[in-house]
Amino acid sequence: MPRSPGRDKPADHYAHLHANFRWQVPAQFNMAEVCCRRWAATPALGRETALIAEGPNAPARHHSRAELAEAANRLSNLLRGLGVQRGDRVAIVLPQRFETAVAYMAVLQLGAVGMPLSQLFGPEALAFRLQDSEAVVAICDEATLANVLSVRAECPALRQVLGVGAAGASADIDWGTALAKVQSRFELVPTLADDPAVLIYTSGTTGNPKGALIPHRALIGNLTGFVCSQNWFGFDPWDASVKSDAVFWSPADWAWTGGLMDALLPSLYFGRPIVGYNGRFTPEVAFELMQRHGVTHSFLFPTALKAMMKAVPKPRGRYRLKLQALMSAGEAVGDAVFAYCREQLGVTVNEMFGQTEINYIVGNCSRLWPAKPGSMGKGYPGHRVAVIDDDGNECPVGVPGDVAVHRLDAHGQPDPIFFLGYWKNEVATRGKYTGDPASSWCRTGDMATRDADGYLWYQGRADDVFKSSGYRIGPSEIENCLVKHPAVANAAVVPKPDAERGALVKAYVVLAAGFDGSPSLVVELQKHVKGQLAPYEYPKEIEFIDALPMTTTGKVQRRVLRLREEELALKSSRS
Repeated sequence: MPRSPGRDKPADHYAHLHANFRWQVPAQFNMAEVCCRRWAATPALGRETALIAEGPNAPARHHSRAELAEAANRLSNLLRGLGVQRGDRVAIVLPQRFETAVAYMAVLQLGAVGMPLSQLFGPEALAFRLQDSEAVVAICDEATLANVLSVRAECPALRQVLGVGAAGASADIDWGTALAKVQSRFELVPTLADDPAVLIYTSGTTGNPKGALIPHRALIGNLTGFVCSQNWFGFDPWDASVKSDAVFWSPADWAWTGGLMDALLPSLYFGRPIVGYNGRFTPEVAFELMQRHGVTHSFLFPTALKAMMKAVPKPRGRYRLKLQALMSAGEAVGDAVFAYCREQLGVTVNEMFGQTEINYIVGNCSRLWPAKPGSMGKGYPGHRVAVIDDDGNECPVGVPGDVAVHRLDAHGQPDPIFFLGYWKNEVATRGKYTGDPASSWCRTGDMATRDADGYLWYQGRADDVFKSSGYRIGPSEIENCLVKHPAVANAAVVPKPDAERGALVKAYVVLAAGFDGSPSLVVELQKHVKGQLAPYEYPKEIEFIDALPMTTTGKVQRRVLRLREEELALKSSRS
């Protein structure tokens, strides 16, 4: 990692970090080797905790690095005996639990490809991904087995289903029984840094989900963003001898990039314990977990932070917290949540931006450079990030454009963060890039502006931004303003078709506990926005709703609400 210019730490190290950083990517690299095997190879290090597993009805259990490595070796041998070969896809349909970490390590060190699938997926979502990926084995527990078995007949490539825990009795193979019968030693299958490691399907908010094929080297590309967003993750950037005391926890599902690449794998890489909670998120559960396990570092979605802010406005009066750093991503945090984290949680939240294909590319590190409330931050060291127009030219300061990352870093060297491409979809892969294939910009599809200091300001997905009376409307700013009102737990802003203005600004609002939707509250909320934003930005219409449509990764599906408004407008025009 980059060195400090000295012990006297100036306020902003960003320029030094970015200019002096160099990638070091070996030709051969395997995620399981650096996350598990190297730690377990030394007996003293192997005895240290890798994972703390807990659930609503299961007391916390500490699993050592050696225990993780041995179980992974046994599973690798079992999978090899089932005919799993290098490059084969293995579906991991598990929540946060010890066996999930075992499954990833086993598949990766076998040279196969791990395919995480959310426990929230229904039969249709599972069938599409299992069919498209041609997964040969699926690993399930009691929460996911029934749905997988219900679509098995539609997935001819799926040869075996392993059952964890109570699911073992109904699956083809019982995890516990089978692992006890195989050897505990396994020789790593050498992999190149460019070899595929993980196949993660995008959330599919527009069209069918696409499988993003992630190489082993992508973990290296994630590391600068991870340590920066976690304020160096318990290490001292000016003294390498300082041992980390970090304990990590996040409710982010390990079946998604946010849980796998932003939580589980980097925590294991740095040899620090991660808490795996196999249960439903609530604000109270979050605070209790952080207190009980002395959590120092976390990743919490803005929706989770909003719920925590509303449910427990003064947490330090009820809980003993040891938080040192907090990262948030998925939506814009907004200054209301930013202030809550700083004043009530005692940390400056580091916003981060990335996506499955190119994760951890933009963000903040309050320890090493100033964070601006509401800003996405700047490109992390090692990544050349810009806001570009439709032709691939960088936009001037203040002009919205598409956030993009160049294949080459500031020194002209390849950036290891990039995915290999979309699974069996070369057309979509090519469409992701602008410019020469060897030296080009990869577009994210997310809109932002850049200020004079180089900070990016999120405007929304390209298909979320709309025009009303000629004005360009980004929903995030209005939603953030609404959430500042005590009556609002969450909000989503979408265009409502209008013949005169093109579109009206409409807000869907989820009320906080103790408040009732009423015409007077609508007026009050409209005045609240008018008093803080431009006159054209206030919602002309407000509809109260019990819950916003969300993706399984915790993002608001504005598209669902936008389509609803378009359908209602069409029906109205026909009547």
